[in-house]
Amino acid sequence: MKDAQGEAEKLREQLRHHEYLYYVLDKPEISDADYDALMHRLQALESQYPALITPDSPTQRVGGKPREGFVKVRHSSPMLSLDNALNEGELRDFDRRVHDLLGSSDYCYVAELKMDGLSMAAHYLEGQFARAVTRGDGSVGEEVTENARTIRSLPLRVKGRLREFEVRGETVMNRTAFERLNAERDERGLSRFANPRNAAAGSLRVLEPQITASRRLDYYTYFLLTEGRPAFDTHSQALRELSQMGFKVNPHHKICRDIAEVLRFCSEWEAHREDLPYEIDGVVVKVDSVAQQQRLGYTAKAPRWAIAYKYPARQAVTTVESIEVQVGRTGALTPVARLRPVEVSGVTVSRATLHNEDEIERLGLQIGDDVVIERSGDVIPKVVRVHALGSYRKEFQMPDKCPVCGGHVVREEGEAASRCINTNCSARLKESILHFASRGVMNIDGVGDALVDQLVDRGMVSSVAGLYELTVEKLLNLERMGKKSAGNIIRNIENSKKNPLPRVLNALGIRFVGERTAVFLAEAFGSMEAIASAGLEELQQAEEVGPKVAQSIFQFFREPRNQELVDRLRAAGLQFQYQSTRPKGGPLKGLTFVLTGTLAHLSRDDAKKLIETAGGKVSSAVSKKTNYLVAGADPGSKLDKARELGVQVVSEDELLDLIKVG
Repeated sequence: MKDAQGEAEKLREQLRHHEYLYYVLDKPEISDADYDALMHRLQALESQYPALITPDSPTQRVGGKPREGFVKVRHSSPMLSLDNALNEGELRDFDRRVHDLLGSSDYCYVAELKMDGLSMAAHYLEGQFARAVTRGDGSVGEEVTENARTIRSLPLRVKGRLREFEVRGETVMNRTAFERLNAERDERGLSRFANPRNAAAGSLRVLEPQITASRRLDYYTYFLLTEGRPAFDTHSQALRELSQMGFKVNPHHKICRDIAEVLRFCSEWEAHREDLPYEIDGVVVKVDSVAQQQRLGYTAKAPRWAIAYKYPARQAVTTVESIEVQVGRTGALTPVARLRPVEVSGVTVSRATLHNEDEIERLGLQIGDDVVIERSGDVIPKVVRVHALGSYRKEFQMPDKCPVCGGHVVREEGEAASRCINTNCSARLKESILHFASRGVMNIDGVGDALVDQLVDRGMVSSVAGLYELTVEKLLNLERMGKKSAGNIIRNIENSKKNPLPRVLNALGIRFVGERTAVFLAEAFGSMEAIASAGLEELQQAEEVGPKVAQSIFQFFREPRNQELVDRLRAAGLQFQYQSTRPKGGPLKGLTFVLTGTLAHLSRDDAKKLIETAGGKVSSAVSKKTNYLVAGADPGSKLDKARELGVQVVSEDELLDLIKVG
C-alpha cells in the first residue's frame, strides 16, 4: 500500500505537469498515448486502492452525478461590468477623467485583450480548488464547481505562498471547439450556438459535468483576490503571480505609460484579432496601481479605473457570384456564397457561409444579389442581409447527391440541414471513426483525434470498417507510435468485436439512434439483418421509435455505401445477433419511473437496475407517461413537475415495497 501511495502521488505530479504544459503553455512534451498511459496507470491504482483517491487527482475532473439545479452564491466582492468606449475620443475622455480624479499624470495602464466569454470566480483553500461561481448579476452568481473541474486549464492544485484565495477570469470556447460543437448539434438536429460566447456560457451551465467536459472549454485568469480584495499592489504584479502559480494568463497584455500607448495596442490587435484562436471584441484598459484604483472608486455600475474599448462592427457590401456546397464532418451540407472579393478590416473576403436553405430563404437571397457581409469570428464570414437585388438573379437549389461522395442527401421534415447519409463519406470519415471508437460505444481505447487524423490523412483507413484491417506493422509507420502502443491499440480493436449488437448499432452513427434506442432495436428485432430489412411500420413497433427515428434508420440501410459498411463489419466478426436479457415480465412491468435527489441506500445506477430487473422502465424526465417519481434528499425541480402533473411520488423504501408486493 505504501509503495502504491508513493507511485500514485508521483503519477499525479507528472500528470499535473503535463496538463500545465499542454493546456496552459500549449507546449506538450509527451505524446497523447504516453499521457493516456500515465492516466490509465493512476486510474488502475486508485481503483485497486480507493483510499488513495484525492479531490485534486487528475482522475477526478469529471464527476458522475448530474445536477438537479444550481445553487446561488454571493460573491466575496462585486463582479462589476465595465463602461464601454466605442471610439478613440471616448477612450481619451476616460483618460482625462482618470487624470482629473487623481490630480496627477503619474499613473500607467495595463491593456488586455477583451475575451468574449463568461466571467467566473474560482476559489481555492489550502492550495486546492474548492468552488467556482459564475458572474450572475455581479453580486450573486451560480455555483458551477463540478462543471468547472472539467476545464483542463483550471488547476485543481496550485503551489505558492497563498493558501486561501480567489481568482477571476473568463471561460471561453476557442473557434475550433466551437465549430466542432455546432457540427455535432447539426448532426443531432439541434439549433446552432450563435457564437463562441453563447456556447461557452451554455456549456458551463449544463446540469451534467460530462457534457461540459466534452465541450473543451478554456479558462484565462486576470484577477487574484484574498478576502475579496486585490492580493498585490499592482494589477501587472497579480498577472505575473497568477502565471507563476500555474494559471493560464493571456500573454497578450501590456503595461502602457500613457493613453497613446493604449491606442497603439488597441489598433495593433484590431488588425490581428482574426489570427487568434479565440474571439475578442475589444481591449480592457485598467489603471495598474491598486492604491490609485481605490482612489478612483466606482460608480453605481462600474469601476472608474477601468474601461472596455469595443471594436467597431466589421461589415462590407459585395456581390454573390455563385453558391457552392460544402460537406461538414457530420455530413451536413452547407451552402457557401462565393463573393466578389472585398476588403473587411484589412482582410480580403471572397466567401461567406449561408448556413442552410432556410437561411437563404429568410434572406431572400439569390445569386447575383448585393449583400452585407460581416466578420463575426466564425471560420468564414456570414451574410447579414441583402443590400440590393441583382440585375440578373439565379435561384439556388440544394443538390440531391453529395458533392463529395455521390451518396444520398436527405433533409428530415422540420429540420434545417440537409445531410449526406453515407457514413464513409470522406468529408465525415474522421468524425465517424471517433464516434465508433469512443467510450460507451465500441470503446477502442487509444483511437483518438491524433491517431485518426494520421490514419485518414495517410489513406490507411477509408472506412470505419478499415479499423479491423489495421496491424501492428501498419501502425508503426505513424509518428510517435511505439511497438507497445501499437500492440495495445490492435488488442483493443480486436476486443471490441465482443461488444453486443446494441453497441454496434450505436457505433454506425445512424441519426437519432443512440445507446438507449439501439438497445430497444436489438430487443425488438434480435439481429442486424432483421433491423436492416425492416419497413417503416415494423421499425416503429420497437420501443420509443417514432416515425422520425424510423425514417432515419430506414434511409441509412438503403444507402448502398452503408450496406457495404455493414457487410464489412459482419465479415470482420462483429456481433450481429442479440439474445435479450430483459425480463419478459415482473412486478413493475409496464410502469415508468423517474429518479431524483439522493437516495439513502441505493445509487441511481443500482435503483435503475432494480427497476429494470423488475420489468419497469426508467426515464430521465417527468412527463404525463411517468407512473412514479422516486424522490430522495434534495429532489429539485423534478418533484415540482411531478406534483404539477399529478404523478405519484414515492420514497426509496416505497419503491422496494412496490417490487416486493408485485
